[in-house]
Amino acid sequence: MLTITRKLEFDAGHRIPNHKSECRNVHGHRYVMHITLSGQVQDEKGASSEGMLMDFSDVKRLAETHLVSLWDHAFLVYEGDTAVRGFLDTLPDHKTVVLDRIPTVENLARIAFDTLKTVYENFYDAGLTLQGIKLYETPNSWAEVTAASTSLSNG
Repeated sequence: MLTITRKLEFDAGHRIPNHKSECRNVHGHRYVMHITLSGQVQDEKGASSEGMLMDFSDVKRLAETHLVSLWDHAFLVYEGDTAVRGFLDTLPDHKTVVLDRIPTVENLARIAFDTLKTVYENFYDAGLTLQGIKLYETPNSWAEVTAASTSLSNG
């Protein structure tokens, strides 16, 4: 199996409302996301993508369009966090993303995987598979969702 990985970065705020420590406070991170795809190398002679699984600029463009541009410089808030949601609603034109789960790095990685899976797999019938999303919350802390782990949990 051949894979490629593209790294993207974005900034976002969040809080973990039930956390017993500092993460219950409003704060932000410089997230780093690794998107790993697998598939067949394109062999159409003379095509722009000849010899590539997928052009890295397309990997980036699709991720930015469907996820990164929505989350970058936004506050990611759990729908049940009424205190913070109420405050954010008072800010005119604030970039707020309301999530159906607490914005832990584990949950954000799962949302990213679920959001981007069909985006890549439907890209021009290229036969791509999203193998994994690795989302770093800090340089030393991350969560990873893989196609293998999603097939186990969905099976």
